[in-house]
Amino acid sequence: MVSRPPMIAALLLAAGSGSRFGSDIPKQYLKLEGQALICHSLRSLAAEPRIRCVQVVIAAHDPYYAKHVHGEDYPFTLLPAVTGGEERAVSMQCGLAALPETATHVAIHDAARPFPSPALLREVIDAALIYGAAVPGLAVHDTIKRINDDKVVVETPPRQQLVAVQTPQVMRRDWLNQALRQEAGRLATHTDDASVLEAAGFPVRITAGDACNRKVTTPEDLSWLQARFSDVNTFDGGMVNQ
Repeated sequence: MVSRPPMIAALLLAAGSGSRFGSDIPKQYLKLEGQALICHSLRSLAAEPRIRCVQVVIAAHDPYYAKHVHGEDYPFTLLPAVTGGEERAVSMQCGLAALPETATHVAIHDAARPFPSPALLREVIDAALIYGAAVPGLAVHDTIKRINDDKVVVETPPRQQLVAVQTPQVMRRDWLNQALRQEAGRLATHTDDASVLEAAGFPVRITAGDACNRKVTTPEDLSWLQARFSDVNTFDGGMVNQ
């Protein structure tokens, strides 16, 4: 049997309420330099030519998404948005079910993480195509303590073995489907998508993350990106240092 060439689809998760940010509107629709964060995210994904389609997952009764993407043109197919759920795992599964059957690999990305660089996208996709699954990560420079419920330290893991992971997290679709079946009763315990694969026994590689690929969770994150934006060149698909 002749194997089909890989086809990469991206899931852009935009169903969060942004309650931790404290804004009247979800954080993915907050503006940076005149554009909503989700629009920056879409432009960044457009820099990677191997991403053939993007499936956006939004909240029920979302009044913002359609007006932000209306009239925009992308090199990938922007599929009709689907509704997600309150939990990330639910939104991810809703988006996964809506992807075309021809998609062999899935790149899952946060809509509030607007600036994955072309180099980051290229490296994580390259690794996923070779090894099956890959996640960008940054080295941890602070010492990390694991504590118990009484706030007593129980472990100090070696920081050389720790990374702070980012998105997009890229993986084989068949691996993800199998992992979701195996972890069906425990999905709420997983804080990122790759951990579902890990729990099911699939290996996940780490590629180079990027400090500019920062997720907007608090007002301080948005201020940090705004400051960075003024110090970089903007181009189709992301930012680079001058």
